[in-house]
Amino acid sequence: MPDITSSRIIVLATDGFEQSELEVPRDKLSAAGAEVHVVSPDGKAIRGWDKSDWGREAEVHKALSEVKPEDYDAIVLPGGQINPDILRTKPEAVSFVKAMHDQGRVVAAICHGPWMLVEAGVVKGRKVTSYPSIQTDVKNAGGHWEDSEVVTDKGIITSRKPDDLEAFVAKIIEEVEEGKHDRAAA
Repeated sequence: MPDITSSRIIVLATDGFEQSELEVPRDKLSAAGAEVHVVSPDGKAIRGWDKSDWGREAEVHKALSEVKPEDYDAIVLPGGQINPDILRTKPEAVSFVKAMHDQGRVVAAICHGPWMLVEAGVVKGRKVTSYPSIQTDVKNAGGHWEDSEVVTDKGIITSRKPDDLEAFVAKIIEEVEEGKHDRAAA
């Protein structure tokens, strides 16, 4: 059984996140033993989008300005159209994602979440998946888009949609556990 009990993971989101794409990873990663912090740009509670209308609020643990990439093992970027479209206009959010990537942390994005990877400039030459409607954005950024439930390439994990959440979360757990062993061996 994977052991991620000493791991710290950020879920970075704002209003308009796809409900299940925040809640399922948050809850399953917590259940697997990780310390999970939901982080928003201003540290205030955020409201989800549940298929076709506004959903439930999610408690936020910290503001983005209160966290440092080096304090976390992974970042999860939920989709929904609204959430990543807003986040990619915030330089501090884009810089944070790029820093997580550059420091070799696990970076996981689902649905429209890979927009943040495009904005951070980390998809060029990488295999990536996403919600099909943004595949052109991924390709234009130099990514090699593929239609698979989960794609992993050098620490970047991507998935297409809520139906892929089981595979997405399982891969996050696997990559975080491997990262722990790699850092312990170094």
